[in-house]
Amino acid sequence: MANTDVTGAEIRATVTVVDHPLVQHKLTLLRQKERSTKGFRQILNEIGMLLAYEVTRDLPLERVTIETPIQAMEAPQIAGKKLVLAPILRAGVGFLDGMLSLVPSARVAHVGLYRDPETLEAVEYYFKAPSDLADRTVLVLDPMLATANSAIAAIDLLKQRGARDLRFVCLLAAPEGVAKLQARHPDVPVWTASIDSHLNDHGYIVPGLGDAGDRMYGTR
Repeated sequence: MANTDVTGAEIRATVTVVDHPLVQHKLTLLRQKERSTKGFRQILNEIGMLLAYEVTRDLPLERVTIETPIQAMEAPQIAGKKLVLAPILRAGVGFLDGMLSLVPSARVAHVGLYRDPETLEAVEYYFKAPSDLADRTVLVLDPMLATANSAIAAIDLLKQRGARDLRFVCLLAAPEGVAKLQARHPDVPVWTASIDSHLNDHGYIVPGLGDAGDRMYGTR
């Protein structure tokens, strides 16, 4: 992994860029415009698993007594309550299966937001989360951190419901989005596979990979 400093409008924020060769290779496959809907979905799922491995690297462990087929021993296991995975609908669901395959005991929160095509602001249409968010680490999932409007709205909702330990996981980020998210929620670290060049006039990441939701569900 590499720590990359991103200079925003008036802030300096540090994000974690996951530069593992498998992640970078799969990201290149996703960027290719001829990638099929099936292939895009499958690779996004695979990258979700790899990103989950990185973002959970520092989870606390505790020692417990277990019985192996040979003898009793002290062994490490994750301490406290398990994760909450909070995909931002709809594209964030693309990470979900891969992450659940790695952490099958995780709870799932669903955050339904869509981007108004005129204002680019996030509009809420659905929210459902476990009641004990304050006791769990919450991974907020969205393939793209572009304008950051959806990310900020999702984190606002989760904090209002009690979440205190949040981490944002995305596939691609724009410098503008990172700066805006860190300005509003400086306590929420970001994990991403790439920080791209900039946003275009329509709020899309350049060079990016297009609309992740459309490519994942074949709706374009």
